[in-house]
Amino acid sequence: MRHTISIAIMLSIIWLINSGHYSPLFLVFGAVSVAFVIWFAHRMDVIDDESQPIHLSAELPLYYGWLIKKIVVANIDVARRAWQVKPSISPSIQNIPVSQKTDMGRVIFANSINLTPGTLSVELNNEQVLVHSLTYEAMQELVEGEMGRRVSKIE
Repeated sequence: MRHTISIAIMLSIIWLINSGHYSPLFLVFGAVSVAFVIWFAHRMDVIDDESQPIHLSAELPLYYGWLIKKIVVANIDVARRAWQVKPSISPSIQNIPVSQKTDMGRVIFANSINLTPGTLSVELNNEQVLVHSLTYEAMQELVEGEMGRRVSKIE
């Protein structure tokens, strides 16, 4: 029931922000739309513990800020290496242990690796993620585990 309420709240907020109309008629239309989507989601049995990670909402902005900074720094590094006369890359592939407890946490971790230029999650399972890295330094940064710790903190 908690997840149903959180989804209803999030859908209502999204509807209100996107509609921009606050007359009684439009508010009724919005409430009916949200109720229909909730009913439909229950019929499809898609509301579960991980369908709406409302509990992540408080920590996510801090994580997103950190991740955006990592993406910008990695972009600059990859561009610098690509434009060098003699590119200095050292591709590597390695299994990185996964410390996240939930499927949602593991997926956030793997997707964060994919978003960072120069690294790619190739395969993910419950214990580890196979990562391809353009440089040895980027791989070592993942092995050190700062990204994994930050993802574990938000899950």
